[in-house]
Amino acid sequence: MRILLIILRKEFLQIFRNKMMLPIIFIMPFVQTLVLVYAATLDLQHTNITIVDLDHSQMSEKLCSKFDASSFFDVNFGQCDYDNLDKMLLTETTKAVLIIPHNFENDMRTGIKTQLQLNINAIDGQTAGLINIYVNQTILSLLKELKPFVNKTDLMVMPASIQAKPRFWYNETLNYKHFMLPGILTILISMIGIFLTSLNLVREKEMGTIEQINVTPIKKWQFLSGKLIPFWLIGLFDLALGILIGVILFDLPIEGSILSLFIFSGLYLFTAIGLGLLISDFADTQQQAMFTIFFFFLIFVLMGGVFTSVESMPVWAQYINKINPLYYFMKIIRAILLKGSGIKDMMNEFFALLVYGIIAMSVAVWQYRKTN
Repeated sequence: MRILLIILRKEFLQIFRNKMMLPIIFIMPFVQTLVLVYAATLDLQHTNITIVDLDHSQMSEKLCSKFDASSFFDVNFGQCDYDNLDKMLLTETTKAVLIIPHNFENDMRTGIKTQLQLNINAIDGQTAGLINIYVNQTILSLLKELKPFVNKTDLMVMPASIQAKPRFWYNETLNYKHFMLPGILTILISMIGIFLTSLNLVREKEMGTIEQINVTPIKKWQFLSGKLIPFWLIGLFDLALGILIGVILFDLPIEGSILSLFIFSGLYLFTAIGLGLLISDFADTQQQAMFTIFFFFLIFVLMGGVFTSVESMPVWAQYINKINPLYYFMKIIRAILLKGSGIKDMMNEFFALLVYGIIAMSVAVWQYRKTN
């Protein structure tokens, strides 16, 4: 045990003297939580929309005012010049063009079917879908106000006696930051566990110091424990720091047990550190390690549910996700923070991470060679 404590002390001194690691440990949590939570959002706010009003009636002006008053849109009014409108969509001066036809009010009041033309820049399909939904909701809100004067059947307006009152569980305010922040924290501690662990060990190879340690009486378990435990503790520290920033700046709810969260986080870091050690076994230079990490880490993040729902992925992708540790921890951290889930509710994920961690660490330790 004394030898292990000496190695741990040496590792912490080496980490805090490393000018490359210190910003990753202390500055990266602030940068990721402050910048990425705001930048990586699917909330639709202040989207440019151009409205061409060919009717100039009281009803069309009321519809325009509804769009103008909405926080979802920044409204510009244009002329009926189709070439210019196409150019605006092409250059992304506007995201959508809504054309209100002639006789819009007259057709509405007499029950004649009328159509509004909506052209949307759909390069980003998700944003285009949200724009379409918000535009339709704004138009329907006008129709509900005018229902005494129009034919409800033709306009497919819901009868007044039927009202749908949605109740949003676990994120009542639909705050996208509460959804994104746990994902950003998962990326953060994954980088600590995989990235820093691997680079630290490979750096020893490049400097030649690992060969000097290999010929000492230090046992393999002592050396590896001394190398891995500091990053396990640093990962938990960064997670706590990220949660603190989230609570103070983003009003992040913590519905579940903090103890449960750190138990799962410790298990996940054990898995991530095992993967980092495994990569370091095969990489001879830091550049090789970085390229290998980038390849796997990018796949893990994109398929782990950080930005998109795993359930909406193809079936084959969902099966591949069974070997993605980020997928399991992403479910865990969101369930604990936002839903209040406990360890009993997440037993499948717990055993999946446990098995994954044992396999990754066992293969990595077996692969590591130490000569006495």
